[in-house]
Amino acid sequence: MANPIGEYMSNIDYDKFKFHAVVEMPDDYHVHDFTTKDWLNEVIELPFTVGKYNEVRVNMYTTELFGGNRDVHVGLDIGAPVGTPVHAFSDGVIFDCGYLPAAGDYGNVVITKHVLDGVSLWALYGHLDSKSITNKNPGDPIQSGEILGWMGDEDENGGWPSHLHLQLSLVEPTGCDMPGVVKEEDLEYALSIYPDPQNVVGKLY
Repeated sequence: MANPIGEYMSNIDYDKFKFHAVVEMPDDYHVHDFTTKDWLNEVIELPFTVGKYNEVRVNMYTTELFGGNRDVHVGLDIGAPVGTPVHAFSDGVIFDCGYLPAAGDYGNVVITKHVLDGVSLWALYGHLDSKSITNKNPGDPIQSGEILGWMGDEDENGGWPSHLHLQLSLVEPTGCDMPGVVKEEDLEYALSIYPDPQNVVGKLY
């Protein structure tokens, strides 16, 4: 598939920006390897975790939402206790927010819009609690470091262990959603429009 916007990637010099931490991470955290095991069957002793971008994940996306053929993760997961604050990494505006209740979906989600080096960049924050989407309207300004929400429990976050799914997009989302997991045949195009979130959160693995 042709990539009409790939040239925008090189126009953002992420290194020249000072981004605020999205989640205040401790020095010690666990980095998942979901290429060989799924989240629910992994024993983890540290309260903070990281799930990788551009990772083929086995036996994880089994609900009807994924259709049995999407298994490459194109966001970044940060696991932390329920209620952990989630911050805006940069100034911007609220683009959209809502509740996606299907099993395996994002649950409560907030999308922000930022302009870096003249390029529009959208950021999805998924698996939040219900308070995170109250009193937010498209166009509301946000400041770097502002608390956008809090990590939700599995009864409101799509049925997942408590974590944030952070995803960047160079293409304007359709509504309050982005495909956080894609088919392997669509991966090249997906990676061109969904940059590695470590560009704004820093190197975590």
